[in-house]
Amino acid sequence: MNLIGLDAAGLERFFAEQDEKPFRARQVLRWIHQRGETDFGQMSDLAKALREKLAHVARVDAPVIVGDTLAADGTRKWLLKVDERNAVEAVFIPEANRGTLCVSSQAGCVLDCAFCATGKQGFNRNLSTGEIIGQLWLANRLLEGERPVSNVVMMGMGEPLLNLDNVVPALRLMLDDNAYGLSRRRVTVSTSGVIPGMDRLRDECPVALAVSLHAPNDALRDRLVPVNKKFPLKDLIAACNRYLEKAPRDFVTMEYVMLDGVNDADEHAMELVQLAKRVRCKFNLIPFNPFPASEFGRSSPERIRRFAEILQRADLTVTTRKTRGDDIAAACGQLAGEVADRTRRQATYRLKEVRA
Repeated sequence: MNLIGLDAAGLERFFAEQDEKPFRARQVLRWIHQRGETDFGQMSDLAKALREKLAHVARVDAPVIVGDTLAADGTRKWLLKVDERNAVEAVFIPEANRGTLCVSSQAGCVLDCAFCATGKQGFNRNLSTGEIIGQLWLANRLLEGERPVSNVVMMGMGEPLLNLDNVVPALRLMLDDNAYGLSRRRVTVSTSGVIPGMDRLRDECPVALAVSLHAPNDALRDRLVPVNKKFPLKDLIAACNRYLEKAPRDFVTMEYVMLDGVNDADEHAMELVQLAKRVRCKFNLIPFNPFPASEFGRSSPERIRRFAEILQRADLTVTTRKTRGDDIAAACGQLAGEVADRTRRQATYRLKEVRA
């Protein structure tokens, strides 16, 4: 049993199966996630007999690092091998007052958003809880003595809400005071708008929510974010309002990638003003980050400034994301990793999970 992927409840069940007391779960959580220990023999507050037993029945394994790249601006990207055919990417973004880790949840992505490199490589499989939390575990070990991880965003490869069986236990570990002790406000899950997953996350582990919006109307969003054909904007806004009933923040962040001549006109901004009247939200404008074979271009700085100005004049909160790590393909929308594209499996997965 790989213990790195078990949250407190999972570890308590594991120790019950070993005829051990439930408090052992708290001890082992602290050793694994706060101290980064993988050797049971070093877990000194455990009885010697238990340490010996654990050495035979359990392990602590994170994904294997096969690439470690540092950008000129300090952004650091890791390529992590999760099996013989797939590797995913995680990105650490240092800032003056925080350190943000961008975490992947799937090998590839089934949703195939038009402007995203990950979706272009297809979908192979969900990541396990251990493979998800292992990205944070590795970052904390590798960044020891540097800026710690203070924020986590589930904005890497994949759609987190199509892998909630593994994402929710990972989130619980991030929040657990015996593990990483992060605030719910400092953990953000981003979704393209998978409404059943939004409702489930709201009920099981509400954290900050970001929605990959990218278009102010259904016709354009159908083209850019295909899942909109199943979950159109009217239903998405209603789901956002339901989520806000339990969310740790009183707004949803609407992510909006700025595509030259596609979604960046004044009339698009004015449509967003009307949309924002239906849900408490703030907008995060994201300059498009090109990738090979992309059909899109980045909106000019002046066009982005003008777009933001229209939103701000309507008393909306607007930020423009600073592009980080684009020289190492670590910027938003550029994460690709190495994925064995299973086209038939992708179609099956889409039918099963998205159309349900």
